[in-house]
Amino acid sequence: MRLFAKPGRPPVAARWALAVALATTLAATLVGALAAPGAGAADYPKAIQSLVASGFQVERHFPAASGLTGWVVKHSGQYNLLFTTADGQTLISGALIDAGGRNLTADYIDKYVPKPDYSAAFKQLQDSAYIVEGTQHNPKSVLYVFTDANCPYCHAAWKALQPYQAHGLQVRWIPVAVLRPSSVDKGVAMLAAKDREAAFRRDMQHFGQPHQPTVKVSAAERVKYKKVLQRNGALMAKFDINGTPGIVWRKSDGQIGIKPGMPRLRDIPAMTGLPLQANNDPELARFN
Repeated sequence: MRLFAKPGRPPVAARWALAVALATTLAATLVGALAAPGAGAADYPKAIQSLVASGFQVERHFPAASGLTGWVVKHSGQYNLLFTTADGQTLISGALIDAGGRNLTADYIDKYVPKPDYSAAFKQLQDSAYIVEGTQHNPKSVLYVFTDANCPYCHAAWKALQPYQAHGLQVRWIPVAVLRPSSVDKGVAMLAAKDREAAFRRDMQHFGQPHQPTVKVSAAERVKYKKVLQRNGALMAKFDINGTPGIVWRKSDGQIGIKPGMPRLRDIPAMTGLPLQANNDPELARFN
């Protein structure tokens, strides 16, 4: 898991999850780091010196609540937020909650932790091998969705986005193969089809049923499109998306939005910039 990967201010639940996950993610690393001998920067508290000696890089520090000091540290390309007590002897990792229930750690993350720049990855996204569905000309909104042919949540996302496609949404589905060995076969067949959109829709409409290949794929084509699936998977990782579906879009303010996983139906209008569309599919009820 990569922390602080999502640009902008994440929802309260997501920011809470980030702060809580931080304690678990760092636990093993911190135990080893605090036991490591050696001095780092002389002006740092001893707990931070131990981290520096173990390979952490201090990016910045700032005064935090209750006399604590916040530290933004970097290790293996990832940023983490930690706190030291006033005496500099104790290191704290996790969520700081004030008397009013406010998650201060999440606020500090938003204010002090550098946000990743996805501009280069987004350009690659625009040039990737995707399947276009929905409004073809002059769409009001465009979503890029990483999808695996065996992913039930991708199927749910497909159902959820259907009503929006009649109101100006274009969805660019980017096939990857990350769940099962058969994901490669299904992805290759889809990409090799003369009409990729029709092949994709057929797979979605018959999701969960035994796969019936409708395209004969040569050995050369299999090698070619397997590499495409691998490139798409590598591109998905550049957005810090670890599973499917993974949704990426350009917001109205120019920032890049990222939503790993199936979104709540009520969140789709904010992602698309389109009015909420009714969807009475019983399979989507749990995503309300």
